[in-house]
Amino acid sequence: MQFKNNTKQRFKTIQGLRSFKDTLPKNIKKIIKKKGHIFSETLNNWKYIVGNEIFPICYPKSFKNSNKFGVSTLHVMVKRGHEIDLEYSKKEIIDKMNSFFGYAAVEKLKFISFDDAQTKFKKIDESESHATNSKYKDKINDIKNDKIKNSLLELTKLFKQR
Repeated sequence: MQFKNNTKQRFKTIQGLRSFKDTLPKNIKKIIKKKGHIFSETLNNWKYIVGNEIFPICYPKSFKNSNKFGVSTLHVMVKRGHEIDLEYSKKEIIDKMNSFFGYAAVEKLKFISFDDAQTKFKKIDESESHATNSKYKDKINDIKNDKIKNSLLELTKLFKQR
C-alpha cells in the first residue's frame, strides 16, 4: 500500500488495498476511539453478561467513558424492588464485562430504578368518548355499504374499551 499526495486535492489518497480502519469516515473513527462500541456491544450481549435470572429485570441505559475527572460508568435501569438483587451481583457483572472486552472497560455500575407500570394511560372521561362517537356517528350512518358500516361500528367499540 502506498500513500500518494494528490496535487489537485489537499487530501492524501491511498492506493491499493485499504484496511477497514482507513475506509471509515472521520466522525465514526472519533466515536470508536471514544469507546462508543462498548455500549453497543453491551446491549447486544446483555443477556450473556448478566445471566438469565437478572436479564428480565434490568437493561443498560447509557455508558459514560472515563476522563480525568471520573471513571467509566455504566448506567443500568432496574425494575423497582429488584435493586438489591443487582447490588449483590454488581461485582460479578463488572468482572464479566471486563473479561468480555479483555480490559477494564467498566469500573462502576450506577443503578436507576424505574416503575414497571409506567405505561399507565390517562383515563378518558365518558363525556369525551360520547362526543367523539356522536361526531362520527352521522358520517358512519351515511355509508351505504352495510359491511363497512358494521365494521366501523365494531372498530369504534374497540376504541371505547381501550
